[in-house]
Amino acid sequence: MSETPPTDPAAGPWRVSVAPMIDWTDRHCRFFHRQITQRALLYTEMVNAGAIVHGGTERHLRFNSEEHPVALQLGGSEPERLAAAARLGEQWGYDEINLNCGCPSERVQRGAFGACLMAEPQLVADGVKAMLDVVSVPVTVKHRIGIDKQESYAFVRDFVGTVADAGCRVFIVHARNAWLKGLSPKENREIPPLRYEVVYQLKRDFPQLTIALNGGVTTDEQIATHLQHVDGVMVGREAYHRPWLMRGWDTRFLGAASALHTTPDEVEAAMVDYMAREATAYGTPWYAIARHMLGLHHGRRGARLWRQVWSDHKLKTLPAHEVWAIARAHLEDAPVEA
Repeated sequence: MSETPPTDPAAGPWRVSVAPMIDWTDRHCRFFHRQITQRALLYTEMVNAGAIVHGGTERHLRFNSEEHPVALQLGGSEPERLAAAARLGEQWGYDEINLNCGCPSERVQRGAFGACLMAEPQLVADGVKAMLDVVSVPVTVKHRIGIDKQESYAFVRDFVGTVADAGCRVFIVHARNAWLKGLSPKENREIPPLRYEVVYQLKRDFPQLTIALNGGVTTDEQIATHLQHVDGVMVGREAYHRPWLMRGWDTRFLGAASALHTTPDEVEAAMVDYMAREATAYGTPWYAIARHMLGLHHGRRGARLWRQVWSDHKLKTLPAHEVWAIARAHLEDAPVEA
């Protein structure tokens, strides 16, 4: 069992966080995650800076006050546009602005942002400097350890050094290369090998910076192990698919003893109330929210049937509390899943 390093105030909110995930970490997902962890830092999906600046401000930036601490992740490469979007993000109340330099999808590359920006560290530095000039919240960068089959440590070291010279003090490092051609985004999360030692070396070479590690983390024990080498750990898909994993983070890693909810049942009840409020305030259908909590009862009796109810669009005309009653009946009465 790995010993959990003592909470380090210098690591700030980056000690444990949930990754930005396109199509997943919208405001409903983040509200759900906040029912399980009060302290872990949450990130938005990547939002195109241009979409924010050119008329989509409220649609892209509205969030629930319960989500704090919450960071806005931007996609973009034009310093002036990034600065304008960052300024709006701070005005809307985000606690951090993060620049995406890690997404490998070809659609993102066509927009000249994501992992392809690692080949242009000075452009990234210019974007970071432009944002720092107009906001008072932290400006951070999320990136890979390399692009394509470039595995030289000097490549990522020089990238970090250049961007740090522009004033960035926090780097969230996905410990895989991004292959810009030939692999899908899913394959880019699985095929390039994880090389955690590269991230550890960055921390040794840049002790004055906050370095957080991302990629392949699935257990609290792994988090504890990585925290012996870096300042923070970001968890992605495992937190989404098995959200109860986050339940112990506040006490184990973040120095907090309080808990908002103590059981998955309490979390589900809170989410159903949230669904009702969202329907009244914004006309949000319950299934747009329920899709994020399908892993809540992972491994529990009847969880498969419970998920089927919350995924059944034939029930979409019913109020959320009625759907909840149907789902609960399956959860309580079904046999143990294989």
